[in-house]
Amino acid sequence: MGISAFAHLLPPAAPASSTSGCAGVLDISTAAPLHEAWREALKGIGRTHPNPPVGCVIVDDDGTIIARGFHEKAGERHAEIKALDALAPGAARGKTVVVTLEPCTHHGRTPPCVDRLLDEGVSRVVVGAIDPNPRVHQQGVRRLRAAGVDVVIAEGADALRCQALIAPFATTQQLARPYVVLKTATSLDGKVATRTGSSRGITGPASRALVHALRDAVDAVVVGADTVLADDPALTVRDLPGRDPLRVILDRHARVPRSARVFADDNVCVLGLASISDVLKELHRRGLLAVLVEAGPRLAAAFLQADVVDELWWFHAPLLVGNDGLSAVDFGQVDHIQQAPRFDVVTRAEVGNDGLTVLGGGLWQRPTLSVRAG
Repeated sequence: MGISAFAHLLPPAAPASSTSGCAGVLDISTAAPLHEAWREALKGIGRTHPNPPVGCVIVDDDGTIIARGFHEKAGERHAEIKALDALAPGAARGKTVVVTLEPCTHHGRTPPCVDRLLDEGVSRVVVGAIDPNPRVHQQGVRRLRAAGVDVVIAEGADALRCQALIAPFATTQQLARPYVVLKTATSLDGKVATRTGSSRGITGPASRALVHALRDAVDAVVVGADTVLADDPALTVRDLPGRDPLRVILDRHARVPRSARVFADDNVCVLGLASISDVLKELHRRGLLAVLVEAGPRLAAAFLQADVVDELWWFHAPLLVGNDGLSAVDFGQVDHIQQAPRFDVVTRAEVGNDGLTVLGGGLWQRPTLSVRAG
């Protein structure tokens, strides 16, 4: 069992936060501050690309959180800088900084966070996850330790959540493509529509609300021309606070008319590329971290067969459609059960009257991305 990169969206039945402390910490528990830093980082999800979401809190000697910060978007202050800026000059000296991701050491759009931490004279830095960016990987930890700062690499459930939080960023760094979440919603017998094509309302309002929250948390929603022609979806975020992701239409033969609802504004792009690999290369070139694929049977099969699905969100409604219904994945035939692609179960949840199974990692036994210290 792993942790979804979007675990924060799941119903409360998801595993609770660990309360165990972290090795190397003296008189304060870092579990609660790290959880708070993680909660800060959630505020930036879906808004920071090409940077990862990061959260930070600064802790006083008695364990009280005295400052908070999160990275809002690329080019803006990093989480550590925002938290430090919230304090009076000199107030961070001797304090503990708890941050979800290793502080950076390189000059990008903003100066290195490590330099500011050293200038402020902090005594301890707790790191939730090591940065997978080769320009940073463990260098921030080394520089801080070389300067006499006590650096703790967090352990436990909240550290795992910090690592899951940056899984999309780690994917871009190590695989040069966005993190892919494939979503489908079916009847109990695995159908996405009846034999006449009727599909609206398979799942209930709670599942639809969760999908809208997931749209808000990704950088783009990807659909095929078949889905747009059949359903005319808006692919926007509705009925909850949020912002609309980029809408990506895969349409090699220009079949989708400009009157379709997806063209309601200019936050849309049409790609006529020949392969899933080419599509992901283009989305990576645009700096996207995570994409949600809301696919019909053929496109779902194409993404699965390309071995690029990092998480599969499978909603299943308590109804039956029958043998003539449209199956969720047009995967072809499997003669022997040993040949059937298998998945690892990440989590299961009840969503209103529906069920949700989040799967990932085990389809073709893709190696786990390394985001911790070696």
